[in-house]
Amino acid sequence: MQAQLAHQMALAPTGDIVIGCVGAAAALGVLALYFGALLSIVRSDLTGGMKLVWLVFALMAPFLGCLLWFLVGRRNAQRRPGIA
Repeated sequence: MQAQLAHQMALAPTGDIVIGCVGAAAALGVLALYFGALLSIVRSDLTGGMKLVWLVFALMAPFLGCLLWFLVGRRNAQRRPGIA
């Protein structure tokens, strides 16, 4: 009984460390997505009004706005004819 309790107590901190590292990696990934999207929006060939709309959307809904920018907005910004 005592050996089993000692074994469980020895494993508990390791699990906490792994969960903490996974959480930190996920947070860094979300931050990279956020700042990458903001930089991509600012550098895009969109007009000022559409840039502002995308920036406001990315700032108001950080994860969803940035994800949609990379899935939809960026592709549409590259297809616009006549913008150099």
